[in-house]
Amino acid sequence: MREILKAIYYIIKLPYFFFQLIIFSKFSIKKLMRIKIFPKLFDNKKKEPFDAHYLYHTSWASRVLSKMNPKIHFDFASDLRFVTMLSSHIKIVQYNLSIPTVKLDNLEFRTTNLTKMDNIKSNSLNSASCMHVVEHVGLGRYGDDINPEGDKDAIKELIRILAPGANLLFVVPVGKPRIFFNAHRVYSYEEILNYFVSFKLKEFSLIEDDSFEKGIIINADPNKVKNNKYACGCFWFEKK
Repeated sequence: MREILKAIYYIIKLPYFFFQLIIFSKFSIKKLMRIKIFPKLFDNKKKEPFDAHYLYHTSWASRVLSKMNPKIHFDFASDLRFVTMLSSHIKIVQYNLSIPTVKLDNLEFRTTNLTKMDNIKSNSLNSASCMHVVEHVGLGRYGDDINPEGDKDAIKELIRILAPGANLLFVVPVGKPRIFFNAHRVYSYEEILNYFVSFKLKEFSLIEDDSFEKGIIINADPNKVKNNKYACGCFWFEKK
């Protein structure tokens, strides 16, 4: 249905595109002959579109890391735009299922399986992030094995490899706990705290359902989570 509506909207917008083309060419046939038609009909919007979850959670994490200023930071499969920008001033090692074709100084990629990170020693990392990732683990969406407990296994591994006193930036969808197969899971605030019961929560910030208008809430009231269907919880933990 969405694609049908988009096609109808495209047809409606097309005449105005050709009107703009004629004005641009100043009614010159010669100029028209040099122009290659490449319609972009959905970008003329009153407000600049963006994905609030990804814009705000990466901005939040960057600001937290600027306070921490670690010598080296280990990331686990978070957004590539986050680690590439962060590597401008912090040494970054990112672990993922496969190594992306990104080549930048101060940025290293290594492979691992988040549910069984045998190539990483216990209690060995002091600064880590895993953001908008765990909710996908075990659903098969990104080529990983089907594993109903995949998210919990990944969390256990993150806990294992972090050293006492280590900082972890952990981001997942929050709201009413549900599984949207094979897209993602949604967690309650209490669930996440129970998973990381051996950690101290240093900060909880929230990107609500209507965050496109409101932005991110720093040091949010956890009770707000219950009023959202698909919000984004940003947890800054410290391992005790």
